[in-house]
Amino acid sequence: MSARSRDHAVPRLEDFPYRLSDNVRFADLDPNNHVNNAVYASYFETGRVTLMKHPSHGLIPAGLSWVLVRLDIHFRSELHWPGTIELGIGLVKLGRTSTHFDQVVFSDGVCVASARAVTVLVDAQSRKPTPLTDQLIANLAPWWLHGVEHA
Repeated sequence: MSARSRDHAVPRLEDFPYRLSDNVRFADLDPNNHVNNAVYASYFETGRVTLMKHPSHGLIPAGLSWVLVRLDIHFRSELHWPGTIELGIGLVKLGRTSTHFDQVVFSDGVCVASARAVTVLVDAQSRKPTPLTDQLIANLAPWWLHGVEHA
């Protein structure tokens, strides 16, 4: 499957190795009574941060941190309050200093939004990009999106 066709394909939640639930909050709504588009960035942030900062995953080496450099969101359907959502995240590409994750928001079995997030590993003091280490690459291995080929 090409990158372009994958972007237009409807994601399946079960393909995302890291998943968690969250609530739609009343404060998430805009005057149209659906979740405001800006709120989705917070939903996606919750998924990334929860995965990356969990101490048992070993994804933040000492003296380093991750910086979000790109977030492309595909809004697929309206989302309303009240409700719960399922968030999914899966690794789709590694760069020399970066990770590329696909992310989704599901509600009642429907994908309401998907995104591609690119993060760069930086030195915490210099704020300069830092190459991914072999250990970090190994720690990221369980989080590959199902069906994505990788080396």
